[in-house]
Amino acid sequence: MTLLGPLLFFLVLPGAVAAWLAGPPLLMALRRARVRRQPFPQAWRGILRRRMPAFARLPAHLQLQVKKHVQVLVAEKPFIGCAGLVVGDEMRVLIAAQAALLLLNRPADYFGNLRQVLVYPGAFVVEREHGDGSGLQHATRRALSGESWQQGQLLLSWDDVVAGAADPDDGHNVVIHEFAHQLDQERGRANGAPWLGRREAYPNWARVLGTEFDQLRQSLARGEQGVIDAYAATDPAEFFAVVAEHFFEQPAALAAAHPALYAEYAQLFRCDPLSW
Repeated sequence: MTLLGPLLFFLVLPGAVAAWLAGPPLLMALRRARVRRQPFPQAWRGILRRRMPAFARLPAHLQLQVKKHVQVLVAEKPFIGCAGLVVGDEMRVLIAAQAALLLLNRPADYFGNLRQVLVYPGAFVVEREHGDGSGLQHATRRALSGESWQQGQLLLSWDDVVAGAADPDDGHNVVIHEFAHQLDQERGRANGAPWLGRREAYPNWARVLGTEFDQLRQSLARGEQGVIDAYAATDPAEFFAVVAEHFFEQPAALAAAHPALYAEYAQLFRCDPLSW
């Protein structure tokens, strides 16, 4: 063995030992850094140009963030086709790029609880059981465009993914909606209170969103429809996810009608879509 061999060994060994001692978090950070250093594929750029008009609106530094987040999400999350759908790069990239909007300027855990994304060709049917108050259980079937499960699965309709990306101004985006649920589910059951970064932020968050949620329900009871889609009145978790769609797709309307609510979302997501 030459002198260079042992020298290189001892130069590399401390870093390897440190990574081993630090455990999975450091190893994951190193792996993600390696993925982000790779060039963004030219074919993927074409997908974003064709399918996602919102991407072109972003400032250059945010476009770069989206691309790097896409690389990590595609590398880490399995995208599984259902009902005969064959998943290709176009599906992976378009879904990941819309989800990446929720990670801009934030420490990215990349939806740590998410284990797989299940993609259906179109709306899919789910069956639920619910009680009628008398002790009887009834099964209902519903066609959905997306669903987020706390167990680590996220389901999407590809038709709705494409439609949501194609019109970035209508306030409806199934990817933003379902990945917002994933953020909400990171610390337990979805309840409209995702991790805000510091405990001191929760009292104001609860006050603003609670007030807005109650006012929405009252307005709908009077037959009044405002900026926020009526589905947000379902429960606090849906309110959080629906308003996230409006925040990214209709920021001017949301900020004008609900300035305090817009401010809370701007702090959470650390960005201001009004400036894009």
